[in-house]
Amino acid sequence: MNQKLSDIYLKSLKEPENFWGEISNDIFWFKKPTKILNKSKSPFYKWFEDGVTNTCYNALDLHIYNGLGDKIALIYDSPITGAKSKYTYSQLREKVSKFAWALRNQGINKGDRVIIYMPMIPEAVIAMLACSRIGAIHSVVFGGFASNELANRIEDSKAKILITASCGFEPGRTIEYKPLIDKAIEISKHKPNKTILYQRSGHEVELRGKNEISWDEALNGATEIDCVEMNANEFAYILYTSGTTGTPKGIVRDIGGHIVALKWTMKNIYNIDQNDVWWSASDIGWIVGHSYIVYAPLFKGCTTVLFEGKPVGTPDAGVFWRIISDYKIKSLFTAPTAFRAIKKEDPNGKFFTKYDLTSFKTLFLAGERADPDTLKWAESLLKVPVIDHWWQTETSWAISANCTGIETLKTKYGSACKPVPGYDVQILKSDGKKAIPNEMGDIVVKLPLPPGTFPTLWNADERYKENYMSKYEGYYQTYDAGHIDEDGYVWIMSRTDDIINVAGHRLSTGAIEEVLAEHKDVAECAVLGIADKLKGQLPIGLLTLKAGVTKKHEDISKECIQMIRQKIGPVAAFKTAIVVKRLPKTRSGKILRGTVRKIADNAPYKMPATIDDPAILDEIKADLKKHNILKN
Repeated sequence: MNQKLSDIYLKSLKEPENFWGEISNDIFWFKKPTKILNKSKSPFYKWFEDGVTNTCYNALDLHIYNGLGDKIALIYDSPITGAKSKYTYSQLREKVSKFAWALRNQGINKGDRVIIYMPMIPEAVIAMLACSRIGAIHSVVFGGFASNELANRIEDSKAKILITASCGFEPGRTIEYKPLIDKAIEISKHKPNKTILYQRSGHEVELRGKNEISWDEALNGATEIDCVEMNANEFAYILYTSGTTGTPKGIVRDIGGHIVALKWTMKNIYNIDQNDVWWSASDIGWIVGHSYIVYAPLFKGCTTVLFEGKPVGTPDAGVFWRIISDYKIKSLFTAPTAFRAIKKEDPNGKFFTKYDLTSFKTLFLAGERADPDTLKWAESLLKVPVIDHWWQTETSWAISANCTGIETLKTKYGSACKPVPGYDVQILKSDGKKAIPNEMGDIVVKLPLPPGTFPTLWNADERYKENYMSKYEGYYQTYDAGHIDEDGYVWIMSRTDDIINVAGHRLSTGAIEEVLAEHKDVAECAVLGIADKLKGQLPIGLLTLKAGVTKKHEDISKECIQMIRQKIGPVAAFKTAIVVKRLPKTRSGKILRGTVRKIADNAPYKMPATIDDPAILDEIKADLKKHNILKN
């Protein structure tokens, strides 16, 4: 590209309508938009509001129309089952189109909600694209999420259909989905009309009643159907994320902006062209899987990889290198925790030397802060740029990154590089004044947010305003804290709310506390995320017991850990619950979670001025040492 990043960035902020209007010409429209940005109802901005398009058409049909029907769209590789398959754009469209017919045959129409609760198999991608073909709104829930979490999402979305599979696989174990689904439907006040279940070979389950049918049954008599014309401001999907109260927030994505922004990112941020093979090692239940396993690479017309495995244990710490070598992958996008796991298992990179990685050009990391040690280790092993970038479920694409398709900038270890075109990133202090370079504060984005972000929350406009747009008027509050240095590099240092980040999965401490509080012997509890070299953060629970409880503390701790596993799921990685005499609080009764977290992380801390009894912190220190959380 001839233009420098600084010039492109400046134009995106000064002339957003011209900037995104030009970029919008790169996608297919049934009717091109004439209104690029409607700013009349801040903070509810509308991009491309009179445009008419379709997500699935842009992901599949457009490329077939342009002569790419025989090109490989999707590669599936499951080291857990040994299954491998490839789908051309034409083959994938046929499967998607027929499943879209199956959904319509079950009464699903434009605007209806469909829950997809599936493992990492091609049918999950097919289900997502089939929804978008007919204008249904999908809500993908991470396969294996606990029943009550699934029930919350069924209830909030009022889903008409639940699409699932008989099971998912983890290294060394099988997660049976059917009992989890049955329980979720039982808990939910809203009941889906039908469950469509994909039977995994060798793990078939019995279907009961007229409301349950198999994937194959649903496809009986299926024919291919065309894409439905959709207004740019209608919703492509709902993706639920943790709320601070434990109530999930339904992030929604508007169709037009989603296609425009994500397609643009593939070349401009990731330097991916149509002939490249791209791999995002994530899960479709999370935002990275939505944006960069499914949608962005298919909008671009390149080849994307769907991987059902783990960085270690499927079968070993060399599986990432095998995938890159086998499919000649140009770039990989994954979470730092994956590389920490590989580094732990194979610190000297012995597995790495077994494979040919000449095709590999760049590693992108996101989902949590990439610690400099892991970044440098990956760089020295791979001998390619390792790029940390920052974004959120809310935004669906990078806020801050090294835009390798425009101009590759110098790496600063620990920084997520510079703001991406479209994002006016600023640091504000608690009084609302702008911070000076290198001064810590709340990281915010000046409104309007660019296309492809979230225009609101599902059925919760007021919550959207209150949660994200009210603390600093005219700004989106990211709930991340950090600073921007003298060169304009963004440094993300910590979360400002009580969401913790476990291996790239955002979890609400409030939701975990709600479960712990249900234990009959627990009087009060606090959950905090402590630093962990492998997963970024791990939750620990501090419990105070009711008077008169005589049960062994270790038994109570084990029961609490089991409760979290059942009600939140293994994804919480909750393995530590400590019984303490009392919790440190302010005089107004607020638990000092931040102070305890600093103590546990052996980080410097100040005695809070509002603490009720300073002696409690010494008690907590002793308890953390006793349980080997705080090292001497």
